Amino acid sequence: MESVFQKTILIVDDEERNRRLLEVFASADGYRTLSATTGEQGLLLARNELPDLVLLDLMMPGMDGFEVARILKGQAETAGIPLIVVSSLDDAASRGRMQVSGIDKILTKPIDRWLLSRAIAELIQGARAR
Repeated sequence: MESVFQKTILIVDDEERNRRLLEVFASADGYRTLSATTGEQGLLLARNELPDLVLLDLMMPGMDGFEVARILKGQAETAGIPLIVVSSLDDAASRGRMQVSGIDKILTKPIDRWLLSRAIAELIQGARAR
């Protein structure tokens, strides 16, 4: 079995408390984490580091998570990186925009630690199988 210690998760969220919480959860599961506080910074890190998965907030100043997802999924080098949105947005219009943006999984806040762990593991395994 391949160790998760080689796997990297990029967390893109402008709220420090949310980033730290996601870092703690991912690290506890054995993943290496990278963090970005803006959409632009997240895109740069994704292109340079090619993480195994991105945890993405939608509501950020400047470039929002919808735009980040659209760009990541539209570029050949980052298109295969699974995206999990962690957001308080749960309305039909937002969910529709998420699907169009290429987001693989949507988890609503407050985040359930075990649902997050399972979603990360499933998407990383699925990406590796492709």
